[in-house]
Amino acid sequence: MRRRSPTQESGLARYTLILAALAYVALILLLPLGAVFAEGFRDGAAAFFAAITEQDARSAIELTLLVATISVPLNVVFGIAAAWAITKHEFRGKAFLITLIDLPFSVSPVVSGLIYVLLFGAQGWFGPFLQDRGIEIVFALPGIILATVFVTFPFVARELIPLMASQGKAAEEAALSLGATGWQTFVHVTLPNIRWGLLYGVLLCNARAMGEFGAVSVVSGHIRGETNTMPLHVEVLYNEYNFVAAFAVASLLALLALVTLALKTFLEWRHRDAIAALGH
Repeated sequence: MRRRSPTQESGLARYTLILAALAYVALILLLPLGAVFAEGFRDGAAAFFAAITEQDARSAIELTLLVATISVPLNVVFGIAAAWAITKHEFRGKAFLITLIDLPFSVSPVVSGLIYVLLFGAQGWFGPFLQDRGIEIVFALPGIILATVFVTFPFVARELIPLMASQGKAAEEAALSLGATGWQTFVHVTLPNIRWGLLYGVLLCNARAMGEFGAVSVVSGHIRGETNTMPLHVEVLYNEYNFVAAFAVASLLALLALVTLALKTFLEWRHRDAIAALGH
C-alpha cells in the first residue's frame, strides 16, 4: 500500500476545511458588509440618497476626497524615491531608513495623531509660533493631511522595494551606458517595469487614506461640516442615533472597499503576469 504524502488530505478533510474557511469569511466579512447596506437602505432609496447628499455629508465626502488627492501623490513621490534609493544605491543608514518606513505599521494611529497635537497644537512645541502668524495646523485641513500622510506613506514604498530589488540594476546600468540621462532611464526603463506594483501601492494607499479614523479623529477637532471626514461623520451620525444616515454614509465606504478589492485582484493578476514575463 502506497503511503500518502503528509500534504495530501482526504476528500472529506479537504472539503471540510474549505467549508470552514468559507463559513468564517461569511460570518466575519460578508454578514457585516451585508448588514451595512441593508441598514443603509432600510428606509428606502430616497432616505439613503438624502443622507448622503445633505450638506454635512457632502462636506465630509469632499474633505475625504481632497485629503486623499493631496496625501496619495505625496506618498507616491516619497515611495518611488525611497524605493529607488534603497534598491539602486548603497549608503550608510539604509537599514534605518527601511525601519522608519515601517514605523507607521507599529505605531497606533491615535498616537500619531497625538504627536501632531503635541507639535502643532495650541500648547504644543510650535503652537505659539504658529498662532502668532495665523497658521492653523491642528483642527484644520493641514493637520488632517499630515496625519493621513503619516499612516499611509509605507504602502507605496513597501510595494516597490521588493519589486525593484528583484529586478536588479542591470537594465538601468545598460541604459546609462548607452547615454541615457537619469530621468530618461527612470521614465523609459524603471517606470514601465514597476507600473503594476506602483498602481497596487497607490490603490492601497488611497483606500487607507479615505478610511482612516484614529489619527484623523485626534487632529480634526470634529468640527461638523468643516473637519469631519466620512469615517468621522459616520461616528457623529451614529452617536446621534441617526442610524439610517450613519449606515448610508458607511455604505459608501463599504462600496469603496469592494471597488478596491476588485481593482486589487486585477492588479495582482497583472502584476503576476509582469513578473512571469520578466522571468522569461
